[in-house]
Amino acid sequence: MNFKSLPKLLDYFREESICIEYYEKIRWKGNPTCPHCGSDKPYKTNRGYKCSNNDCYKKFTVKVGTIFQNSKIPMRIWFAAIFLATNHKKGISSVQLALDLGITQKSAWFVLHRIREMLKERAPKMLGSTKTVEVDETYIGGKEKNRHYKKRRSAVNANFTNGGKIYFPKRTVIGIVERKGKVILKHSPNAQLNNVKAFISNSVVKGATIYSDEAPVYNYLSSNYSHKTVKHSSNKYVIGDVHTNTIENFWSVLKRGLYGIYHQVSEKHLSRYLDEYSARFNTRELSTHDRFMKFLSNGEGVLSYKKLIK
Repeated sequence: MNFKSLPKLLDYFREESICIEYYEKIRWKGNPTCPHCGSDKPYKTNRGYKCSNNDCYKKFTVKVGTIFQNSKIPMRIWFAAIFLATNHKKGISSVQLALDLGITQKSAWFVLHRIREMLKERAPKMLGSTKTVEVDETYIGGKEKNRHYKKRRSAVNANFTNGGKIYFPKRTVIGIVERKGKVILKHSPNAQLNNVKAFISNSVVKGATIYSDEAPVYNYLSSNYSHKTVKHSSNKYVIGDVHTNTIENFWSVLKRGLYGIYHQVSEKHLSRYLDEYSARFNTRELSTHDRFMKFLSNGEGVLSYKKLIK
């Protein structure tokens, strides 16, 4: 059961019953629980389980209350999709996933978004308690000020177009990473002080050591943290142990994935893609099998297509 490759995974999960039994062990650990009322004394039926609570008495399967709910795609295909999406360092597009698994592109797109729902960090922990932290911001698609003036979207005229195409401002992403640790990302309206300060204070313990570039927005950090900077504008990127190379390397992987694999990401779904890239980064030390089991155990949470496209 040590799935080091996709063929080994598919060889093991050759039947739907094996997939269901495997997921039941991961989700319930031998103690089936009703997802409707929480009762832990259901009884088995031909198609799943039925709650023994007289106030509930509803039928259910292990899929109810998870990302697999109401899906007609076989669990075997689901497991293959999870394996591919979590092991490709820069992600996999819905077009490629559809070709690999023999499903439609629309289904593959929906599958990938439900997998991203699985990759969300349910209980994020504060960073910086034992490790040095780096903080930086990036702009998906480039900074607005770097565009040609005819292609900038004016804050006054939101419907400014050029040749029939509407130009939107670039998306700001703030990132905090521990050296040899985890990364936390946030899609923010901008990189102004109020947004940056709130994100850092909710993510990094007070008194931690934080390294950043010379952006003025980080000047306030010295009041609550041990803060040091490097001046990129002076072509200084490393001063002793002070640098932001860890977060810069992560930005490189993120942008290569967004531009090279997905090509275009809407602002509506950007946070889901950030969850995907941060989850893969944070589990980079795990084996492919351990990573698969970790994410599969985090599958509770229903995401309907109607809610996704709303």
